[in-house]
Amino acid sequence: MKKVGVIGLGNMGMGMAKNLIKSGFSVIGFDLDDKRLLKLKENGGSTATSTVQVGEETDAVFVMVMNGEQVKAVVADLVTGLKDRGTIILTATITPEEAREAYSIADIEGVAMLDSPVSGGMDGAHNGTLTLMTAAKMSVFDDCIKILEAVSSNIFHVGEEIGEGQTVKASLQAFIGASFTAIFESLVLGSKAGIKGQTLYDVFSASGVGSPLFKNCAGLIMDRKFKNTGSHISTMYKDLGISLDMAKKNGVPLFTAGAAYELFQAGISMFPDEDNWSIVKLLEQISGTEVHW
Repeated sequence: MKKVGVIGLGNMGMGMAKNLIKSGFSVIGFDLDDKRLLKLKENGGSTATSTVQVGEETDAVFVMVMNGEQVKAVVADLVTGLKDRGTIILTATITPEEAREAYSIADIEGVAMLDSPVSGGMDGAHNGTLTLMTAAKMSVFDDCIKILEAVSSNIFHVGEEIGEGQTVKASLQAFIGASFTAIFESLVLGSKAGIKGQTLYDVFSASGVGSPLFKNCAGLIMDRKFKNTGSHISTMYKDLGISLDMAKKNGVPLFTAGAAYELFQAGISMFPDEDNWSIVKLLEQISGTEVHW
């Protein structure tokens, strides 16, 4: 049985750690927040005092931190313990270039890497139903498949080159971010014109755009739940920035994703401690309405 590490025990990392434990893996985690370390212990895991220790005591390590600089710093620490034997599973969302830079740090020490960003949010992390878009050498992918299956119900091998997983994720986030803002605007439009939220929800859900994404998003808006839903506005704001950066480097115009980024930028300025759905409050203020059931 492999011993698996998890660096970053926030909403996503903690959910993944719990499912690894449920699947029979011995899990050791590290986070800067002592409360999160205690929570991991309560769920059957063990904790480390540093990222270096995690690398020394594990065979494979999930890295679920916020940005590329954090990823590279964590990888530099991990390779001292994983040298010539271990694997880093990069589940954080960063730029393709940053993923390749992190891999260069690992590869020189003989440490393998999977570039495997995730989709599915907090619910997916805690239910073990995340979607993984994984780029890695096929031999490395095959060696880690049981570990990946512990956290995911949808695993896609998207390529063998590190960075390709992040490329798929950036493309997906452009789609999701633009979808969110379209939902926000359409609900505010219907509400301002006098239509009940329940009617909008029922009709939209039964139409071609009906989806779990819409139902979750619209339900939270109408319930007026804008905090602690597992989708902090800063994350999507960061991800859309990555999408736009990739678009610029590839010469691709992103008109709708660009508009979504501007809305998220306005939203994070007004509601920095809230979740994605808080942007609807900005549109409501402008329009003089409120979306509710």
